[in-house]
Amino acid sequence: MAFEGLSDKLGRVFRKLKSHGKLTEADVKEAMREVRMALLEADVSYKVTKDFVAKVSERAVGEEVLTSLTPGQQVIKIVNEELCALMGNDHARIKFPSKPPCVIMMCGLQGSGKTTHAAKLAKLLKKEGHYPLLVACDIYRPAAINQLQVVGERAGVKVFEMGQISPMIIAKEAMKYGKDHGNDVIILDTAGRLHIDEALMDELKELKKLTNPNEIMLVVDAMTGQDAVNVAKAFDDALGIDSVLMSKLDSDTRGGAALSVLAVTGKPIKYVGMGEKLDDFEQFHPERMASRILGMGDVLTLIEKAENTVDVNEAERLAKRMEQNQFDMNDLLGQLQQIKKMGSLQSIIGMLPGVGSKLKDVDLDDKQFTRIEAIITSMTTAERKKPSIINPSRKKRIAAGSGNKVEDVNRLLKQFDQMQKMMKKLGGNVKGKNGKVSRRAMKRLAGMNMDDLQGMQGGNIPGLPPGVFPPKK
Repeated sequence: MAFEGLSDKLGRVFRKLKSHGKLTEADVKEAMREVRMALLEADVSYKVTKDFVAKVSERAVGEEVLTSLTPGQQVIKIVNEELCALMGNDHARIKFPSKPPCVIMMCGLQGSGKTTHAAKLAKLLKKEGHYPLLVACDIYRPAAINQLQVVGERAGVKVFEMGQISPMIIAKEAMKYGKDHGNDVIILDTAGRLHIDEALMDELKELKKLTNPNEIMLVVDAMTGQDAVNVAKAFDDALGIDSVLMSKLDSDTRGGAALSVLAVTGKPIKYVGMGEKLDDFEQFHPERMASRILGMGDVLTLIEKAENTVDVNEAERLAKRMEQNQFDMNDLLGQLQQIKKMGSLQSIIGMLPGVGSKLKDVDLDDKQFTRIEAIITSMTTAERKKPSIINPSRKKRIAAGSGNKVEDVNRLLKQFDQMQKMMKKLGGNVKGKNGKVSRRAMKRLAGMNMDDLQGMQGGNIPGLPPGVFPPKK
């Protein structure tokens, strides 16, 4: 995951600071030296790193910090504020014109994920109530038009193409088509090259002159590290970009490019690609990214993911059945499918404050979802409603039908039984007379820490399907 190495290193630095009751100027200088090394190793540009550390050091050695009751926390607060400033304090958005359509020109090097992310952006804008049109202006790369048609269909967005003729003619006709059919957003998927050359820039300049785009969005690959910033600067100098879309930020990249883009180019990152699926796409929030880097989680993004993917009525129905201790295997299957929509377990857990760092070495097996799903779907309707009737012969049949072992079926049944007992223990007193969560239930939940949860048989966590976390060793 991006920033994992940087997050770990900064975490160690801040743990040292917090262990000191009182900080001296020498302590802060030592910590800043380690912060500088962590940023450079994360591929943040040298100049950006130097300026960042200088700003933090200047604020951190002030009397207000050194004499405060919690100097370590004050330093973390300063680092958090400076990280936000480095990436842009404000959440940058696309500026839609008062008179549609809004023309967005996507550009970038070949292999950066431009075509796929054009479809991701179109899908997100469609969710927000817009009526986008994707335009195939990449006539050079083999199967580029076909790829845009495939991802456009999956995104539920119309794709305009005219084959391998002049991109200028395609763009001109697409503009007419968009206006005639009420498309308020037109996204141009332009050609890319393996490197920046004069022919590429000339074509993009001509397209810019013809379409007069409201937004020129550069797609850069986070895996290219510091070179992504150099690409952004070159495109901005030649074309004048408005924003950056960073792809593959979920990969094993060091993430330094995201911290350097704004400082080097002056152009904000507006969107980030967080996976291969069309829904693995987010608006870029500097303050949330800073929280992730500092191991504070990102609860707001997690809530937004839940709101966009979880069926509210289904969630309320499941909550009611949990309260009444009627939760069965059918409900578990429904819960499992809701969680799968939100993305990988690693990404979900990484957004929880303080939890991601504790579980970074734990093998979060997403395939376990599929195994559990296979076991439950191999059960009869009666077995799902009342798992207690499953005897040894039924277990053999379920194991054979799901492609698992009898031990796997036993483990799931045992964990489900423990899950029901926990719900029974919490149930009844979860809500008070006023319909709100009672203090007693809150105390029970608050009393469970990560060690307790992982220490349970199978490492079950309330709200997640059993068996997803391995037992604590």
